Amino acid sequence: MTMRVWGKAVYRQAGLAAVTAAGLTLAGCGGDLVPRGRVERPSKPVKRAARHPAPPTMEVRQCMAKLTSQSVAFTPLPDQNFGGGCNALGSVKLLDIGVPTSNLGAMTCNLAANFAAWARYGVQPAARLILGAEIERIETFGTYNCRPIAGSGRLSEHAHSNAVDVSAFVLSDGRRISIEKDWNGDSRVQQFLKIVHASACKRFRTVLSPDYNAAHHDHFHFDMGGKGGFCR
Repeated sequence: MTMRVWGKAVYRQAGLAAVTAAGLTLAGCGGDLVPRGRVERPSKPVKRAARHPAPPTMEVRQCMAKLTSQSVAFTPLPDQNFGGGCNALGSVKLLDIGVPTSNLGAMTCNLAANFAAWARYGVQPAARLILGAEIERIETFGTYNCRPIAGSGRLSEHAHSNAVDVSAFVLSDGRRISIEKDWNGDSRVQQFLKIVHASACKRFRTVLSPDYNAAHHDHFHFDMGGKGGFCR
């Protein structure tokens, strides 16, 4: 494990752990909200590195210091603009949050901090209490994706590395609980999924589940966009 100090921020790198939904924006909410049944194909971003990388803002430095103090291993990512309004600013890559998670790419630090806390203090305890097993892996559909919200010209929060889609949970006893197959499954599994969904609503500004619309039938969408909150 290596550690590097830059100004007031402390960055840690650790070994890599095993580690979309679309929408129509509601008033006062910058999430990935979509009309029922509408799904948009993602577009491929054109990667453009920043010519003059700037140091992280005070807010981002404070967020990274918080991650370090909570023993979350991550690496800071340089700010990048990908064209078409898509970017990854103030972002990190999570390496070890204490709960192995797949397919995590660039995430704004604020999103990453809330995701790490949700996994540790929401998902893992719920699995132990309700399902009698440990979470061996959280599966996601990813984070950054340069694409618009379905049915509109406005970019998704995924286009700003400010959203993550969670698809399934793998347990230590071999069970795999997926949002698609188990949202309306047996009572205990339903209870687990409802509790981790409620926990997410306390941490992210927008939380969407299969109860929102058909486009979210197979995942939870979490993002930190907009103001206020929307939980469905």
